[in-house]
Amino acid sequence: MTKILHRSIGAALPRAVAGKGIYITDSDGRSYIDGSGGAAVSCLGHNHPEVLEAMKAQMERISYAHTSFFTTDVAEQLAEQLVELAPEELDYVYLVSGGSEAVEAALKMARQYFVEIGQPQRRHIIARRQSYHGNTIGALATGGNAWRRAQFQPILPETHHVSPCYAYRDMQVGETPNAYAARLAAELEAKIIELGSDQVMAFVAEPVVGATLGAVGPVADYFRRVRQVCDKYGILLILDEVMCGMGRTGTIFALEQEGIVPDLVTIAKGLGGGFQPIGAVILSEKIYRAFAEGSGLFQHGHTYIGHPIAAAAANKVVEILRRPALMENVINMGERLQAGLDAALGQSPHVGDIRGRGLFRGIEIVADKDTKMPFDPTQKINSKIKREAMQRGLMCYPMGGTIDGAHGDHVLLAPPYIIQPEQIDLIVDRLTAAVNAAVSN
Repeated sequence: MTKILHRSIGAALPRAVAGKGIYITDSDGRSYIDGSGGAAVSCLGHNHPEVLEAMKAQMERISYAHTSFFTTDVAEQLAEQLVELAPEELDYVYLVSGGSEAVEAALKMARQYFVEIGQPQRRHIIARRQSYHGNTIGALATGGNAWRRAQFQPILPETHHVSPCYAYRDMQVGETPNAYAARLAAELEAKIIELGSDQVMAFVAEPVVGATLGAVGPVADYFRRVRQVCDKYGILLILDEVMCGMGRTGTIFALEQEGIVPDLVTIAKGLGGGFQPIGAVILSEKIYRAFAEGSGLFQHGHTYIGHPIAAAAANKVVEILRRPALMENVINMGERLQAGLDAALGQSPHVGDIRGRGLFRGIEIVADKDTKMPFDPTQKINSKIKREAMQRGLMCYPMGGTIDGAHGDHVLLAPPYIIQPEQIDLIVDRLTAAVNAAVSN
């Protein structure tokens, strides 16, 4: 009997004993293609020798130093790399130990910023329905994942939500992408006015929505309009790139493809590549100056932030991500994955949409392609797909509740950036077989 409280109690999980490249091997000797990077984490695959060497070298220097007493070379170098890669105006880095921590820190930064500049009345957070921003109380409250929020609702801080940019289901017949973007921006502005234009502190959004919607990107012009609305009312824009950032969509930051700069951006997952727990908030000069010229501190912190071994791992991961050939491979293999999925599943009566960017792709499963009607949730199609895929040696990331937290199913794919063409084809073959088996049972 296990003494671990597993996520799903009673589940018979295989035991992972080895990882190499895009594969994980269990204790029975079975090999699985890591087609989802775990949860879009293992961007360089498993046991990358350069990252392991960087971690070992750091262990021989110093393994831990509390950030209230010391900084370290590797933490400073990581921050410099991230600022160099980030869009202009994002000039400072706050290191944490994961995505939820990054979002919590960003929310606190937004609140403290307004206190520092003499607008302490600003308190409201607006995010989007069917979003996901983490599982700590503040991050969970910010997110719009109805299923994850449900049982904890009574203890969640008050937050507010507007519509996601979900063109497959929500763009109206005859509506152009620009008109759709304008409608969503108007909805955000109406919510700001409803709450009080001087009472809202931040709007939070994923540039490409990950686990909750399945790799849903915005229509063109959406984020430009959002940035304009935030600027009009003096609201901070927080972009959550915990899942979609660090090269996952073909650029180091997903926001680069939107042509805007947020006030705060959160990163994690691919930042450490699964080698160590790490995350970060990258903040604008104006927020840093408000702290520096005001109280002189950021009133927040955790024991393991800026951990030297985590920073060493991330520093090497980011160095590797910067190599031009790697991002080129993300783009090329992403196009191959999309084309393969389109060819294998595009005509299926049970596949409504295949979408995404780079090596971040989603497949929405439906009962009826023409009407977009989802399967009854009691059929647990997403769970069946996961089971069928694992039996075929493929890890993928199926989820339910795509539409409203209860209805809808999708599969998320986020393989390592080092993946090769023949391995892409294996993912397509195995997932196709898994989907067909799941919807036919």
